[in-house]
Amino acid sequence: MVKHEGLNAIENVSTVMQFVLIGFSDLPNLQGFIFAVFSAVYIIILTGNLLIIVITSMDPALQKPMYFFLANFSSLEICYVSVTVPRILFNIEMQDRSISVTSCATQLCFFLIFGTTECVLLAVMSYDRYVAICNPLHYILIMNPTKCTQLAVGSWLGGIPIQIGQTCQIFSLHFCNSNEIEHFFCDIPPILKLACGDTSVHELSVYVVVVVVATLPFILVLTSYSKIIATIPRLPTAKGRAKAFSTCSSHLLVVVLFYGSATVTYLRPKSMHSPGTDKLLSLFYTIVTPMFNPLIYSLRNKEVIAALKRLFFKE
Repeated sequence: MVKHEGLNAIENVSTVMQFVLIGFSDLPNLQGFIFAVFSAVYIIILTGNLLIIVITSMDPALQKPMYFFLANFSSLEICYVSVTVPRILFNIEMQDRSISVTSCATQLCFFLIFGTTECVLLAVMSYDRYVAICNPLHYILIMNPTKCTQLAVGSWLGGIPIQIGQTCQIFSLHFCNSNEIEHFFCDIPPILKLACGDTSVHELSVYVVVVVVATLPFILVLTSYSKIIATIPRLPTAKGRAKAFSTCSSHLLVVVLFYGSATVTYLRPKSMHSPGTDKLLSLFYTIVTPMFNPLIYSLRNKEVIAALKRLFFKE
């Protein structure tokens, strides 16, 4: 009898061919409202970031390293949200929450790759501001077009082998607890909850990867800004100090929103995860931050505002 139950368990493990994304199904009366909100947010994210890409590409006054990286950042945000939001909208509209294991793995892999790119790119952007403010005489030499391109390409490609490896490791697990993912997209914590047996080794692997791809860039950001903060009071003009503070405070706000919510999500022990908390934190680094980034970078930047005026109100 025990042997027969063991064979059934093995059979159940091997037949998990798809997952079910629970998402917001616990709010059946709000499905239309949720669909409208996510649709509006997605349009805002696409429009805002596309505008930044257009003006930084076309406006001669914005042909600077800072805006080159900002254009890359806006392109990244479009890719980042497009991994999750269209699937959320599809699930709500079609009332079909199933997702194949292959599709789930693909979504997770791209989500992790773009998340890694964002961590590294934020560090690169902070380095750019550090050189501009702390070493202005050599800024053009240090942040030359070749160096900027190398830093951008490194940000986009650096996390690919790490996150492909991590995705393969996670989906090499057997899933037998359930096939229902208590989340609105395929993310590491809720997927690990479905795995059979002890997942402590995989959790440790996640922590190590987070330290490498998120914590180290975050330390670089903090180092850059500690030196910037020490330098700003010594700038010769009040206008220069105000401009440096405005630019850097915008970047710091984005960094805190993204790193804060993402770090809490991935560095908490498995036992401390709950579906409600995970969804709330995920909304910050998957939806809220990409939505506010264009506003943060444009409304607090006089050069971007001037470029937008030139684009829409050409004389």
